Amino acid sequence: MLTHLHIKDLAIVSSVELELNSGMTTLTGETGAGKSILIDALGLGLGNRADNGMIRTGSDRAEITVAFDTTSNPAIHRWLQEHALDVGDECILRRLLIRDGRSRAFINGTPAPLQLLQSLGELLVDIHGQHAHQSLLKRSCQRDLLDAYAGHLSLISQTQEHFQHWRRCQEALEQLQTASEDRAARLDLLRYQVNEFETLQLGSDELSELDSEHSRLSNIGKLQEITALALNRLYDRDGSVQETLAHLSGELEALLPLDSQLTSSQELLASALIQIEEATTELRHYSDTLELNPSHLEQLEKRLQEIHDLARKYHVSPHQLPEKLNHLTAELNELEHSEIHLAKLEKELATLHARYLETAGKLSNSRRRASKKLEKSITKRLHSLGMPQSIFSIVIDPLPEERASNKGLDQIEFLISTNPGQTPQALSRVASCGELSRISLAIQVATIQCGQIPSLIFDEVDTGIGGSIAEIVGKLLRQLGETRQVLCVTHLPQVAAQGHHHLQISKQSSGKSTHTTVQPLQEKDRVQEIARMLGGMEITEQTLAHAQEMVSKSQD
Repeated sequence: MLTHLHIKDLAIVSSVELELNSGMTTLTGETGAGKSILIDALGLGLGNRADNGMIRTGSDRAEITVAFDTTSNPAIHRWLQEHALDVGDECILRRLLIRDGRSRAFINGTPAPLQLLQSLGELLVDIHGQHAHQSLLKRSCQRDLLDAYAGHLSLISQTQEHFQHWRRCQEALEQLQTASEDRAARLDLLRYQVNEFETLQLGSDELSELDSEHSRLSNIGKLQEITALALNRLYDRDGSVQETLAHLSGELEALLPLDSQLTSSQELLASALIQIEEATTELRHYSDTLELNPSHLEQLEKRLQEIHDLARKYHVSPHQLPEKLNHLTAELNELEHSEIHLAKLEKELATLHARYLETAGKLSNSRRRASKKLEKSITKRLHSLGMPQSIFSIVIDPLPEERASNKGLDQIEFLISTNPGQTPQALSRVASCGELSRISLAIQVATIQCGQIPSLIFDEVDTGIGGSIAEIVGKLLRQLGETRQVLCVTHLPQVAAQGHHHLQISKQSSGKSTHTTVQPLQEKDRVQEIARMLGGMEITEQTLAHAQEMVSKSQD
């Protein structure tokens, strides 16, 4: 729901701040006071294209801020979350028009492209009248409205599900068919590649073992040198570690009868002597294995070269070769059995296609039944709105299968004929703005429980009507206001009197500048404004009494 509108330096508006409520709000004022500017400003806040000429004379920029309460609108919450713009239960749109630059837009404080602002705006507000921001002119919205009116949500869900399954199967089949066209060449290549890997016969741990053995043989000279040095210092030379430890252990052992406290030290030396002797034995054994074998080293290097060559050929690391072989083998297996897979997919596709057509057919039948009821309901309301010769019709044309979608196989369009003998035309081609507004009103009332957009704005909905029809228009707008937020710009007292709230737009001139102001009216001032609308500048007691009666009756 629209809760706040702030306009600064736009056209003749220097600064206007509006707090808006639920229900029906009427906007009235003298011609030229600036009522349409408010609607234009709201349109700019919702992403309409801007003209820098709209900036107030003497100002460098204009600013529009629009705030919405999104508490009870999950569709808007989802949209904001999907675009990472969700900041709670309020949505704030801001638009800047800069005289010497491009306009800028913001959603919840985050800069946003105009297209994104327009996309969100279509979920928040529907403007009916001479402005372009109107969802009912779009065929997709007309289809969705008819579906909501029909109440066949389960059929829609089934159609979407069957369409998705059918398309996924179709894509899989097309991929397999494309692969089958080059099947022979691909099979030959895959068999050759798999054979290369199998000829290599790379073991699971072979590469790491080869790397380890190659490293040992490549450094055998260094290993021999260090091993010989260690043996010499530990055991072989005079004064070796072993000889020194043995002498000291014997000396301490001879002293034990004199002082038993040396026992621990003597035992540690004896133990160290044993470990030195064991280490010496291990080193001698290891030294005996250190034999330079050029032939074996050459074999290792040749094997490693084969592995690295294959890895380079297939653009993988040597350690990824087993994984690459698994991938090639799986593809080979699938291609070798592709005819079986192809036949299975073709059978599955036929089943899914038939299932989709069946559900889409049921959806079409349901739409046709609902369209007849909706046509009558809207036509009846159009007659009551001063369009007695109008005929509203809903055309449902079948689509060719290549244009099938998750919405079914129907092209839906709302048509209107406003005069006898006139060929029904699309709503977008209706010439009169007043007629289009009343058509939109009739559709909104007929589908009052179906609409998803929380705020509706009717600009000059009463153009070309008066008397009892104007009163009917007002009552219908008030009826809409019981479930949706409705803002209505009107010149008719019969419509203005029906509002739950009333805003008066006025214009003041100081000789040098002109300003537009907006004033919320309480009951006394409201009666005065409706009396002005009834009787012009000269307001009599009779006119005031009539105005009071109109306001009182609307609240019964």
